Parts: sequence; C-alpha cells; structure tokens
Amino acid sequence: MIAVGQRIPDAVLSELTADGLVEHQVRELFAQKKVVLFAVPGAFTPTCSNAHLPGFVALADEIKAKGVDLIVCVAVNDAFVMKALGEQQNASELLMLGDGNAAFTKALGLDLDTGSFGGTRSRRYSMLIEDGVVREFNLDAPKAFEVSDAHTMLSMLG
Repeated sequence: MIAVGQRIPDAVLSELTADGLVEHQVRELFAQKKVVLFAVPGAFTPTCSNAHLPGFVALADEIKAKGVDLIVCVAVNDAFVMKALGEQQNASELLMLGDGNAAFTKALGLDLDTGSFGGTRSRRYSMLIEDGVVREFNLDAPKAFEVSDAHTMLSMLG
C-alpha cells in the first residue's frame, strides 16, 4: 500500500470533456503541482454522493487558497459516470477522473473487492501530493467515513 514519502504510481485516468475523452498520465498530471486527491468507493453511492464529494465541492475555494493546484476525485468508474457525478454535484472546481479498470487503485494498493455489490472498488481515502510524492495520507477503515473528509484535509494544509 502507498505510504507518505512514496512517489505516486503511474497509471492512466480518464476524463470526459467537451472535446471528448482525455486520458491523463498520472505522474505527468501531478508533476510540479500540489494536488489533493481523494477517492470515493462508488459514484452515486450514499456516503460518496451525500458527504464525501460534497465536502470537497463546498471547500474547494478554501483548499485552493492554501496553494493547491488541483483537487482530484477518482473512483473505479468510467469517465462518463464521473462526468455525470461531477455535474450532479456542481463539482466544476474539481477534476473528476475515472479509473475504469482499477489499474491506478490497484497500483496504490487501495483496491477492495466488494463482491456482487460492485466488484473491485477503491478504499475511501484522501491524499496531499506534492510533485508526485505523497505528503499526507488519510485512509478510512472499510465502510467508515472519518478521516478522508475535506475538513480534515483542509486542516492539514495549515
């Protein structure tokens, strides 16, 4: 599992834009940037859609005011689902990225098998990444939402 001080693994995450599907190389996207990355186990699931994502939407301006270049939400969903989730949540200040095949999530060591509920999903977490290196890492226990929230991340930014 990824830990503080380690470099983020390279993988491809996808985004659906007005111009079509864009595939981002993670290391390239995060290079020379201060990034808040958080993962939701599933788009449109109760905690993800009612608490986790809305917290980052509400605090996006405050987080960016602390010198954060990008706020990224990732889930093991396709880019189409992530775009729809972002639109529903008014997440225009966030980059909504799909990890459709869970390659990024698995490379982080944060995958979770939910069986017939949804198959492979991501654990719930948030990270502060500076120039591709993890500086803060908040991992929630399975089925919990206690430390990966936007308020906790904002407090870590000083």
